[in-house]
Parts: sequence; C-alpha cells; structure tokens
Amino acid sequence: MAPPAREPAADTRRITLDADGIALSALVSEPAGAPPRAVVVALHGGGMNADYFAGPAHPGLSLLSLGARLGFTVLAVDRPGYRASAARLPDGLGTAEQAGLLVAALDDFAARYPTGAGFFLLAHSYGGKVALVVASGRPSRRLIGLDISGCGYTYAIDPGQLSKALERGWSPKSWGPLRLYPPGTFGVGRGIVEPMPHAERAELARWPALLRTVAPGVEAPLRLTFAEHEAFWRHDEAALADLTGRFSTVARIAVDRQPEAGHNISLGWAARSYHLRALAFLESCLVPDETVLAAGRGSRP
Repeated sequence: MAPPAREPAADTRRITLDADGIALSALVSEPAGAPPRAVVVALHGGGMNADYFAGPAHPGLSLLSLGARLGFTVLAVDRPGYRASAARLPDGLGTAEQAGLLVAALDDFAARYPTGAGFFLLAHSYGGKVALVVASGRPSRRLIGLDISGCGYTYAIDPGQLSKALERGWSPKSWGPLRLYPPGTFGVGRGIVEPMPHAERAELARWPALLRTVAPGVEAPLRLTFAEHEAFWRHDEAALADLTGRFSTVARIAVDRQPEAGHNISLGWAARSYHLRALAFLESCLVPDETVLAAGRGSRP
C-alpha cells in the first residue's frame, strides 16, 4: 500500500493525468501571473514518488517552488506503478511501457495547460531510464532537452544484489553520508519511499543492453549529473566516455559532477545547487528559440 500523500506547499497542488485510461497522480507548480516559458517534467527514481522533488525536509530545496519562481511550470509525475496507478499496476511496468504511458499523460497535460516552448525532462535514477526511452521515441510534443541524475551505463554493484536489496526497501546507508541531508529527511521519508515494483527490479540487469538500443535515437540536448558520493553507478572517466559515446546523434551532451551530494541529490543540501544547474541547462536549450524570436521582432544588440 502506498504511504499517505503529504500536503504539498502552498504553491504546489496535486492533479491527476489520463495516460490512455490509467490515472497517474502528479504534483504541479505554475508561475504566478504569466504563462510558463516551458514545462519541467520531473521523474522520480525507483522506490520513491513525486514528493522527492517537493523539498519534503526543507522547503528551500523544492524543485517545484524554484522552477515556478523562475517562470517554468514544474510537473512532478508519480510514474506508472506508484501512487494513483499502484492498484491498477501492482507489479509496475518496465521502462518501455512506462515511457508510452508518460507520453500519453503529457499529451493530456498539454490539452489542459499551457506548455510554453515545450517539455524538458528532469529525471532521477530509474526515472532517467524512462526519460531516455521517451526521448529516443521522438515524442510528438516538443522535447527541449533532458537533465538526468543518478543514472549511468555500467553498474558499480552487481544488479542482482541491488535488486534483492531494493526488494527489502531502501536503506539510508545507500544514499551516501547522512550529513548530506537535512535533519528530518528520514522521518519524512516515510511519505517519499515506496516499494519498488517488481517489473522495475526485474529489469535492472537488462538496462545496459536497453541503453545501447535507445541511446542512438536520442537527439535532444542531454545533461548527465553524477553525485560525488554516487554508489550505484561507475562514473570514472573511462565509464563516462563509454556512456557518452553511446549517444551518437544527440544535439549536445554535457556531464557534470555534483559535489557534497549522494545518490538522492534532490533530497540533500545540494538540491538547490543541482536544480539551478539543471534549470541553467534548460535556459541554454531555450537560447536558440529566444534568438529566433528576437530576430523576428527586429531587435538589435
């Protein structure tokens, strides 16, 4: 059973999206007094839910609040198999099936809300896998770019052992040094941490093969972030070269390191720094559009 949903901050509300007849719950925060410049779609990792991006232990770390203040709508989706869809999908779904439902949910969102320049996927861990599959399929709605943290190509630990560990539930020890997180993080974590669906755990070992398949189809600008204390993925120079080399058609690729952070960056003290870097990457993806618009208005330096 999913933990009870905590009340979001005043600038954030809960909505439901229709994904081909399956209800997906989500959190949304919109800019005040103006249409959004774009929509940041935040996808949580395995064994979490959308509250991961809401600054549960410290409101100043919320991606939802920060993005709205900077003129973006932020939509944090409970991925298929979590929250509202958990009863309908008790075993969850694999990445490909999740990607298809997410695209349908974003089509539903776009039919009801303004989306500005389009969608920017900001995804963590397993959510990053789903985001890459979405991007490789060239969704009909405009995809501005992707920012993915805590998701690589080569595991640093045996995926079979990881699957067994996740079946027992998340351990704070896997998050990196506890000093990296605000006091109370593991108390409020009862409302963030959920059982990782079987379909996700079963697919862990197949991820490298799937990435080799989908990476060549990703064309949108891509930024990859690894925490200083990332424990699940290899992120040495050789591993990163192997990872980035898979994306042969991507418009632009960047790799960043987030100091003083563990795997769950958006829950730690480094969250605001990471979110600002991610949104700065979004800004850089919007520059070509801004330049074209300015030229069309006949503006001059």
